[in-house]
Amino acid sequence: AVQYDYDGAIELLKSQPDYESNTDMQSAVSDYENTKATCTEYPLEQITHVFFHTLIKDTARAFDGDSDSNGYNQYMTTIDEFNKIIQSMYDKGYVMVSPHDMAVINEDGTMSRGSIMLPPGKIPFVLSQDDVSYYNYMTGDGFASKIVIGEDSMPTCEYINPDGSISYGDYDLVPILERFINEHPDFSYKGARAILALTGYDGVLGYRTCPSGDGYNEADIEKAKAVAERMKECGWVFASHSWGHQKYGKIDYQHMASDVEKWHNEVESIIGDTDVMIYANGDDIAGVENYSGEKYNLLKSYGFNYFCNVDSSRYWVQLKDGYLRQGRRNLDGYRMYYNPDMLSDLFDVSTVWDQERPTPVPQI
Repeated sequence: AVQYDYDGAIELLKSQPDYESNTDMQSAVSDYENTKATCTEYPLEQITHVFFHTLIKDTARAFDGDSDSNGYNQYMTTIDEFNKIIQSMYDKGYVMVSPHDMAVINEDGTMSRGSIMLPPGKIPFVLSQDDVSYYNYMTGDGFASKIVIGEDSMPTCEYINPDGSISYGDYDLVPILERFINEHPDFSYKGARAILALTGYDGVLGYRTCPSGDGYNEADIEKAKAVAERMKECGWVFASHSWGHQKYGKIDYQHMASDVEKWHNEVESIIGDTDVMIYANGDDIAGVENYSGEKYNLLKSYGFNYFCNVDSSRYWVQLKDGYLRQGRRNLDGYRMYYNPDMLSDLFDVSTVWDQERPTPVPQI
């Protein structure tokens, strides 16, 4: 699958030793050249960014009426809903792109517009998932427990069944999306995957890597590193979601600086360098005005260039010399229940809604 990288595919075919005599290859090249000629540059300012939290695998366990049920109903999406959402988006022509293709970093550290070239009818979007940590508080509530690398060397999820036995499979966004792209390569632009936003206070990816956290296990650090390394090879991008799920816009500079340092020491040391900041609670360090000042300088000094807040409008993109900022839309129980019309460009809520979800979804 070329995944919209026509130049790469053409170059690969032409470099084959038997290209001159192979009519199949020659006709494939001319097909790619024809399709490439139909591509137009998509306006970056109109690229939507949608996000999810951990997906609910077992609605009976998630919505069992305990103190966390309401929050799951508001902020989470079920696996069944997620499958229908991505199928709908695929059917409508959506193609997942990376922010790193929207804006490129120059050698002097400034940023320039990238160019996303797509055939007619294709619509780029960015996808992210928050809190990919499998927090302790979610244990027993019908969610995956960690990401592992399966026997096929692809990321999959561990799930602890009610009887304590363990299953491995497509129990959260990462393996589900990996399989979907495998079946529909044209859902991904040049191999793009989702961005996974990580906190650090309760570990990462289901591994208890935080020295001050519950169940800390030093051996988990090496395990998490190996999983993260393989995921990056597959195209997944990691982002900071702050170490302690902090509101960077609200807290003072000193608190923010110590949180950023903790994230750098405890999380970036596991997942490697990242330049994407996905604000916890969507709490941006500035309004719509351009970034400046000490909080921005702090984040830049740690290497962040791409910044995402939460904005319910269809798209909000700000590209400046030093950064790309993008608003994100939550596709969760709350938004589907109260504002289905705001999602109609992506899917029809009435066909996606999981009937196991209790209603009304509680007000926030």
